[in-house]
Amino acid sequence: MRSLRTGLSLTSLLSGVAMLGALLVTAPAAHAADAPLRDLADAKGKVMGTAVTGSKLTGTYGEVAGREFNALTPGNAMKWGSVEPTRGNFNWSEADQIVDFAEAHDQQVRGHTLVWHSQNPNWLTNGSWTPAQLSQLMNDHIATEVGRYKGRLATWDVVNEPFNEDGTYRQTLWYNGLGADYIAQALTAARAADPSAKLYINDYNVEGVNAKSTALYNLVKSLKERGVPIDGVGLQAHLILGQVPSTLQQNIQRFADLGVDVAITELDIRMQLPSDSAKLTQQAADYKSVLAACVAVSRCVGVTVWGFTDSDSWIPDTFPGQGAATPYDENYAPKPAYHAIAEALGGTTTPPTGACTATYSVSSQWNTGFTGQVRVACSGAALASWKVGWNFGAGQRITQAWNATCTQSSAAVTCSNASYNGTVPDGGSVTFGFNGSWSGSNPVPTVALG
Repeated sequence: MRSLRTGLSLTSLLSGVAMLGALLVTAPAAHAADAPLRDLADAKGKVMGTAVTGSKLTGTYGEVAGREFNALTPGNAMKWGSVEPTRGNFNWSEADQIVDFAEAHDQQVRGHTLVWHSQNPNWLTNGSWTPAQLSQLMNDHIATEVGRYKGRLATWDVVNEPFNEDGTYRQTLWYNGLGADYIAQALTAARAADPSAKLYINDYNVEGVNAKSTALYNLVKSLKERGVPIDGVGLQAHLILGQVPSTLQQNIQRFADLGVDVAITELDIRMQLPSDSAKLTQQAADYKSVLAACVAVSRCVGVTVWGFTDSDSWIPDTFPGQGAATPYDENYAPKPAYHAIAEALGGTTTPPTGACTATYSVSSQWNTGFTGQVRVACSGAALASWKVGWNFGAGQRITQAWNATCTQSSAAVTCSNASYNGTVPDGGSVTFGFNGSWSGSNPVPTVALG
């Protein structure tokens, strides 16, 4: 989390207790980032996108979608079952609405998705097709949909979720009818329909290095070697609280090394309900970790959250008892996760005055030394990391510290969290201590502002 220093001026305190600033604060819901997420992402050359529902793109929902994101993905509006519910009868209304909204707000659109095993129209899934007929249906669908938006969409998820967890091909209408080469056929058809759009294969549980992501890696490598048009890999990132894969950045990098772009395409991080401050703080750390992994790899083009508000999330319906997976709550208030995204993109947030404080006290003192303690506590905000600083006024020197990393340069002292105690939930606290030396006097320090 980006360092934010706050503090209070001190008067003489007979109690020997001082309030110290320099806290790294995840601001509460009412506070937004100093700059919209899309501006922060633009500055880093990244996409910060969200999936949207077209019918909701008005009022507060539309305002947030337009202000904070530089890319939109139709959550359902471009899936085959939505655009051609009966054969030969098309419904483009919601898809058109999203594309029009994006163009009016200077946003990219990620087309999602052309060839998938799910959310297909009944006439397609229940039909009896020869391989030749199935091949023609797929080619015609891609030509029709991609052709409709030719030149207007930046990217397409051409093939969605082709693999099982063990890295074998998923048994689907397409694989069973056309074999594994349906993927190459779909990509080739998409390139013909819109040569300017970036073409992706998209899947879930491929964020870290595992059997499924390795199968995807080998497929992309093979497609590249064969000259099949493939521009990128989408890692969906439907994650569980506290379970961001440790190999995420490594995995992004190995795909990038194949010469393709990588995108986090459907990020959400779900938790067991009800949410609480500790869970929201962990969620913020998880979001920051994902964003940081993408920022660290030049060919990771950006991150899309799968819905920006909990009121538009698929999680509660699919995973009963779980939810709170997005950066905004159901009332469109940004959660700690929102601020973590901003900070990972290089932004800052403005903390509420006094929400998190550090209290300095001397617990014991003798003729040449003393033991001090600082308590970091939050009420109305939460921390994913912290730092406190002060100036000693009478030549005191820190000789040893515990539960924090402390440095001293002349009179200035800076202490930051250890690896295990950076998280301070709303309503919680942590403490650290130190031994110091003094000579003559040991006055209460004042706050270093910065």
